[in-house]
Amino acid sequence: MIRTVAPGAVRGTIRVPASKSHTIRALLIASLARGTSRIVSPLDSADTRACLSACASLGAKIELVPDGLSITGVGGAVRTPENVIDVGNSGTTLYLAAGIASLQPNLAVFSGDAQIRRRQAAPLLASLRDLGARAESTRGNGCAPFIVGSGIKGGRTSIACTTSQYLSALLLCAPLARSDVEIEVSLLNERPYVDMTLDWLSRQGVELDRDGFDRFRIRGNQGYRAFDATIPGDYSSATFFLCAAAITGSTIRIEGLEPDDSQGDKAVLDVLERMGCAVVREVDAVELTGGTLEAGEFDLNATPDALPALAVTACFASGETRLINVPQAREKETDRISVMQREISALGGNVEELPDGLVVRGRRDFVFSGGVAAGHGDHRIVMALAIGALGAAGPVEIDSAEAVDVTFPGFFELLDKVRDA
Repeated sequence: MIRTVAPGAVRGTIRVPASKSHTIRALLIASLARGTSRIVSPLDSADTRACLSACASLGAKIELVPDGLSITGVGGAVRTPENVIDVGNSGTTLYLAAGIASLQPNLAVFSGDAQIRRRQAAPLLASLRDLGARAESTRGNGCAPFIVGSGIKGGRTSIACTTSQYLSALLLCAPLARSDVEIEVSLLNERPYVDMTLDWLSRQGVELDRDGFDRFRIRGNQGYRAFDATIPGDYSSATFFLCAAAITGSTIRIEGLEPDDSQGDKAVLDVLERMGCAVVREVDAVELTGGTLEAGEFDLNATPDALPALAVTACFASGETRLINVPQAREKETDRISVMQREISALGGNVEELPDGLVVRGRRDFVFSGGVAAGHGDHRIVMALAIGALGAAGPVEIDSAEAVDVTFPGFFELLDKVRDA
């Protein structure tokens, strides 16, 4: 599907969808818990529907209720799925649900779309084997389709986490292992997402010891209990509207964002402040007003999802912006470093690709050219190009626009609502 975005500023007050990362963790823990949990205002998107399907396949009973979901968990007795678990385009579901599925006594098969089948899972599969499970890629390339199961016994493993989702997967399933689990982490990208997982475990009273992010010791034979939780707004989704206001020098207010939330992408507010925007943080809302943007150097290792939006924003900042230390951005739905360099350049921007990021040479009077842009079937690429189009000389047509449904259904409708042409 092609969507056309015309130039214009954004103004008004909006609410963005609920956090995908919180929603998926809540769904998985509720599915493992004993009793019935209530999850209020979860994200409803392609990614979270994939996770719901996986949870049902593993034995959870899921019911729609007026304000969200009611989930009756398996009490730790994970069921063997009857069919292949197809996660669609959801990498978070692929990794985190694979850890959960390793607890069941037989074998579960995981697959997904073409992008998912290119995403590396070998380090996670190796750690699951270290802990006593069976975990193998069916094609021997470390990617889906893969099988997991036979139960986690416990023990020790060492893992390099180019994506934090490997570690989160192990942390979620380790409390249900038959004996204690020790995880040594030699590399960890995206630390705030591990903090989020640890926050959920803390709410559950899970017993673990840790040496920073280098070593974790989790007591086995624990369990999860039912809970009630309301899912907060998604800073990753909010990033696009915050950057839209920065690009167009306008003001946007986003409600439903919690300033003390563990989401890593709230750091985008700090980045935009350093670039010259004015930010007001409230109890459950954020207001941003764009200003005269200045370039800077920003380490995005903890916030890789922000790379596409910030790359576009940097085109409108005076000077050379360096977005660095984010090599894992190449391993998302697309190689986002390469794709953003290509698409921004095609629209008239000056971008250099680094092994671990981008150098964007911007200017205050920059204007994107109109025309056609390729979204590459990647929701964050599509949304980044859409906000860049607000600062274009003419309308920009973006293909594969339906990809936004992965995390932000209704993105274009909301953009149209607040765009001031």
